[in-house]
Amino acid sequence: MSGGFAPFRDLADIEAVEATPLADRLDAPDVFGCLKAAADRFRDRTAIIDLADPAEPLKQRRWTYAEAFEQMVRAANALWTAGRGQPVAYLLPNLAETHFVLWGAAAGAGAAPVNPLLSADVVCEILEASEAGCLVTTAPGTPLYETAKAASEALGGLPLLTVGEGGSLTAAMADAPGDALVFDPGADASKIAAYFHTGGTTGAPKLAQQTRANQAAMAWTLRYAIDLGPDDVVLTGLPLFHANAAILTGLAPLTAGSTLLLAGPDGFRDKALMAGFWSLTEHFGVTVFSGVPTIYSSLLDRPIGDHDVSSLRFGVVGAAPMPVSVIAAFEARTGIKILELYGMTESTCVSTCNPRDGERLAGSIGLRMPYHQVKIAVVDEAGRFVRDAGVNEAGVVCLKGDTVIPGYKQAERNAGAFFDGGWLNSGDLGRIDSRGYVWLTGRAKDLIIRGGHNIDPALIEDALCRHPDVELAAAIGQPDSYAGEVPVAYVTLREGARVTDADLERFARETVAERPAAPKAIRILDAMPVTAVGKIFKPKLREDAAVHAAHAALSTAGLSGLAVTARTDKQRGLIVSVSGLTQQNAPAAAGALEAFSFDWEKA
Repeated sequence: MSGGFAPFRDLADIEAVEATPLADRLDAPDVFGCLKAAADRFRDRTAIIDLADPAEPLKQRRWTYAEAFEQMVRAANALWTAGRGQPVAYLLPNLAETHFVLWGAAAGAGAAPVNPLLSADVVCEILEASEAGCLVTTAPGTPLYETAKAASEALGGLPLLTVGEGGSLTAAMADAPGDALVFDPGADASKIAAYFHTGGTTGAPKLAQQTRANQAAMAWTLRYAIDLGPDDVVLTGLPLFHANAAILTGLAPLTAGSTLLLAGPDGFRDKALMAGFWSLTEHFGVTVFSGVPTIYSSLLDRPIGDHDVSSLRFGVVGAAPMPVSVIAAFEARTGIKILELYGMTESTCVSTCNPRDGERLAGSIGLRMPYHQVKIAVVDEAGRFVRDAGVNEAGVVCLKGDTVIPGYKQAERNAGAFFDGGWLNSGDLGRIDSRGYVWLTGRAKDLIIRGGHNIDPALIEDALCRHPDVELAAAIGQPDSYAGEVPVAYVTLREGARVTDADLERFARETVAERPAAPKAIRILDAMPVTAVGKIFKPKLREDAAVHAAHAALSTAGLSGLAVTARTDKQRGLIVSVSGLTQQNAPAAAGALEAFSFDWEKA
């Protein structure tokens, strides 16, 4: 075992761990203290390897634990001065400097990570919501710098700092002390360490306030769940503005003595990383990586060949439902275990995980994490708590524990976010079986998750509603065999309108602020399905979208003339029914539909 942690097989193991108070397990009560403890303990071990290009692994930058922590201290001091004691925002790719900024800012007024794919106007909204005192980005001449500069100017000259050779922050860090903080960080572990924006990118972004204590607790819990230790090499390919990459493949290994491999600034979005993934795994002895379902689907198309990847202990998957068929195919073809987990930015990162040493149930999101509580709540039509659900009874997934945030920065966004007793309302639907395994059955909230990328449907809807011919717009996630979901939109038109769906698709591509959010299809309806109180009824749209997706997949498989319907089941979630199948074509239909996350059946 890499980290030497106690077994994680079942709920009994979790309860045995909890016999010791969490405070007695932590190296420090706050995140910066945990990083310092790791630096003191693993001084000369390699903490970070930073690749400028995943296709050229020999061209790299390295930091030992002592060197990396010194850079975090320097960053903390420089950013405290530059940000005038206000939160520090960053618009950065995956660089070692991103970690220095994130954890340095955590020691002060907190970090505010920003999605690098956002347009300048949305970046402005996040900067305003976080009350950022400065913005850190890449060097002049880069696309990110131009976005950051536009946002800075729009906010009246928000201080702009740059990293890299000749960068203003780089120079300020060189001049700042690296042995101690020049300001008093305070001993209050309930202070905010980071403001992560969630729920996509609307004009009013929600900022989840992760405390110093939340992050310290999450780091230890993840180390236990994955058994992280000094022998591990953890590859980061997901973006560091997101909690998954920042915490699971960042903070947790950096407090465990592991080596963090930053596999290129663009991570998995770089085709070179995907093409050379198995080679990099062999070269660096990668033991753990985290990806979204699309990453695993892509890796299935890239044979391991002669590469020795025996070092790889786990592939971790979260952020979006993983089709059971992909899990089975990946494990069978590679021999690598996949750990499915579930969490939210609002629970700092992870709340449940399939047990590393126990039975991993494909399609389940596993057991609750230590020092974390999970329950299912039955709610009424208004979303109010009614009672706790019984075994296998569907309801809303609720979370509570040391890693759950105290709330959003904007107080008004906390309405409905928590039930009585401090239970976080996840907005996800699920059930818990008799053994404690949690199963998701759908989402009460409308978030679209495209390949692990969160898209708020309001971003699409607001853009479409600016078109003069659109009366109503509703965006949802259509099931996709590769990305899990892709955004599509349904609209009704104003009387006399002559606009076509192709016209609206072009309009959306030009006006939706975030490129991945541009809908893949727009469908014009005569009437929008609504509830009794007049709200758009999105489950009906999701069923229609599932029918479209299934028809397309069956057609690609050479199957036509089949009737496809969809319904939503409280226990099983979205179900697609196919009628007209014969003994001869049923295997082809199964092959066409098994890669989707919905259940399907022969009618």
